[in-house]
Amino acid sequence: MGFADLERRGTDRLRSVLAPLGVAAATGAVFAVVGAIDPNEPGHYPTCPFLWATGLYCPGCGTLRTIHALAHLDPVAAMGLNPLAMVMIPFLLFWWGRWLVRGWQGRPRRTTLAHPVWLWVFLGVVLVYWVVRNLPFGVFLAP
Repeated sequence: MGFADLERRGTDRLRSVLAPLGVAAATGAVFAVVGAIDPNEPGHYPTCPFLWATGLYCPGCGTLRTIHALAHLDPVAAMGLNPLAMVMIPFLLFWWGRWLVRGWQGRPRRTTLAHPVWLWVFLGVVLVYWVVRNLPFGVFLAP
């Protein structure tokens, strides 16, 4: 294996990790902006359209404030604002890390995020969470 082959292989590795690194940079930018501009103060961010139209919480309600709490290193407050988002963070980090490692190793990208059964399970969890957080006994899930 010559120098040109090593150089091409290094360039291919770098190119294959640009997308996951771009996602990491965008995520860091979101955390920086939301950490600096408090969503608890009115007027900085628009109201959730679903909450505005129906008066009910969507699965994402409280996520901006969750990100703000995490940016200020307060995971307890973040958990109280959107537990589903907090539970999903380790899974998202795992999938992102797997994407990064597969790219670095030069393995082909997967065509699906996960097995369809797991995607349906996730959709079911989100729908149950959406309904329960709007019922009287699910008030602990409301932001």
